[in-house]
Amino acid sequence: MPADPVGMKRLACILCLLPALALAEPLRLQGYVEGEYVRVAPTGAGTLAGVEVREGERVTAGAPLFALDTLVERAVRDQAVADLERAEAQLADLRKGKRPDELKAIAEQKAEALAALRLSEATLKRQDILARNDYASRARLDEARAALERDRAQVRRLEAEYRTALLGARPDEIAAQEALVGQKRLELAKADKRLLDLSPKAPADAVVEKVYYRVGEFVPAGQPVVSLLPPGNVKLVFFLPEPRLGAVKLGDAVGYACDRCAAGEARVSFIATQAEYTPPVIYSVESRDKLVFRVEARGAAAAPLALNPGQPVDVSVPAR
Repeated sequence: MPADPVGMKRLACILCLLPALALAEPLRLQGYVEGEYVRVAPTGAGTLAGVEVREGERVTAGAPLFALDTLVERAVRDQAVADLERAEAQLADLRKGKRPDELKAIAEQKAEALAALRLSEATLKRQDILARNDYASRARLDEARAALERDRAQVRRLEAEYRTALLGARPDEIAAQEALVGQKRLELAKADKRLLDLSPKAPADAVVEKVYYRVGEFVPAGQPVVSLLPPGNVKLVFFLPEPRLGAVKLGDAVGYACDRCAAGEARVSFIATQAEYTPPVIYSVESRDKLVFRVEARGAAAAPLALNPGQPVDVSVPAR
């Protein structure tokens, strides 16, 4: 019986559409839950003086986690406070003038100089009259004039000294002392930061996953003491076959389900740019099916994933 050309064409079209129909179906994959832990460590070394949390406990942001012995650091801070107070006192002393008693002594010296000046003026007048009437020599008149100029200079000197006594130190001395005060404040801030670093607090709401040290043990600098898992650091991990890679974009929703837990939804937050498994052959149509790409998905900020790291999950990737 002769073949039907129209039927053969329809069959060929259906066979061509089979791959597209397969890609149009939702893809179900096996995945697991992974956690990004926050490992809190002191910046300095020391003996662990106290641990404020227990494994499995939930802590809020700002809650104390642990503390190293801070005897030496507190002494350094106390010294920094004393140095700052001394520098500030010296700066205040430079900005103000002399004490009232010192100003009074200068005023009294000026009064004496004014009295001497008045006497010199009167003496010069008498000597001038006597010299014009030839009752005194010119030498005596010159001496009287010199005494008057001397007393006037003395009064001017004491007036300038009194004005200077009302002022503070020279501007360059004040500037140098202000710089020293700034340095001492930085040293105090550094000492405060050092104390805070030896008694860290929780950076966010989290679950205490692990406590690595016990009270009395020596903790090296930078060595984690407590490991935290914030809810937002829980993510789904699954591996997407290469033929479906182009159908998933960042921000796409994927469904998930697990044993004895309610089904939920997460958003794709990461797609690997390199395949996790590369066959030792040149890429061909047959070998591309073996390539998988790591994909991560997270819950919303207001609704993080309520899953445990290591927990297996079934992931459903909707078709586009």
